[in-house]
Amino acid sequence: MGVIFYLIGKSCAGKDSIYNILIKDAELGLKSVVRYTTRPIRDGETDGVTYHFVDEESYGRFRDEGKIIEEQAYDTVHGLWRYFTADDGRITIDSDDYLAIGVLESFAGTRDYFGEDRVLPIYIELDDGERLARALERERLPENGRYAEMCRRFLADAEDFREERIKELGITDDARFVNDDLEDCAKRIKSWILRLIR
Repeated sequence: MGVIFYLIGKSCAGKDSIYNILIKDAELGLKSVVRYTTRPIRDGETDGVTYHFVDEESYGRFRDEGKIIEEQAYDTVHGLWRYFTADDGRITIDSDDYLAIGVLESFAGTRDYFGEDRVLPIYIELDDGERLARALERERLPENGRYAEMCRRFLADAEDFREERIKELGITDDARFVNDDLEDCAKRIKSWILRLIR
């Protein structure tokens, strides 16, 4: 019986970097759950790896066929962006273990769909000042510069990741990892995962 380990955290907490370390670790042998989005692809992203990038019409087909596992929609400064997981036949949870990445609500929706014992949270934490500094550094790159969206995300995270909501979703202290050192944090998470799948 497989499980989905679900990486959760505020923007710029290091989820993507930790995900990339863990998904490449042969000892863990985790498969990817790749979410869908209607937002435009960014430089350095790969369709089918970072996200499945689709248009609104494709999203509508998944919805009409009842294949949406979980979804969020954000009214950004660039328009409406949807993020969702689809039951597209790629998740074989009865036989494989997976690694997914998202926000609290995507974790909650996936857990509701597959069951509490099949979707386990891994909450990545980082000081807000450090997160903001990382976000600003990223947006200063020539290909970025989406400062208004950076600010919207930072403020939304403060609301979305309230401590009461974290506790309400049953995220326990042993599933919380401070990312003050990327490699060390990834090692601690790896050890935690191995204890659960062996």
